[in-house]
Amino acid sequence: MFERIMLPLDLNEPSSWAKALPVALAFAKARRSHLTLATVISDWVATRDVEWSPLGYGRLVKDAELRLRSIAQGCGAAQYDVKVAGGAIGPTIVELAETIEADLIILSSHRPGPKDYLIGAHALYVARHARCSVFLVRN
Repeated sequence: MFERIMLPLDLNEPSSWAKALPVALAFAKARRSHLTLATVISDWVATRDVEWSPLGYGRLVKDAELRLRSIAQGCGAAQYDVKVAGGAIGPTIVELAETIEADLIILSSHRPGPKDYLIGAHALYVARHARCSVFLVRN
């Protein structure tokens, strides 16, 4: 049923996806699906860390790709790919899912608090706007 599964990761917060990664691996293994580990470099991080320098931004992307590959290899993922994109986190996750034609997005979500209802959480945005199924794993 699910041929392409995408797992967005915040590389700076491993605890935020610690529960979602095993779920994604189990789904991919059970269904012999292709797993894509993805991360988004937010505009704020790009501005802060590399000041939009093309060379610096390229290094930031390469580092993120290497970290994603290391995570995939470390957990024994069989069929996987990695994607790194820049932009606003929620919309970029949705765009990446459409680009790779994902059938399912698996992502972590914390229990929403008052500020999430005012500002909005990334998982909420993805769940509302993604064209494919979304599986939220609560932390």
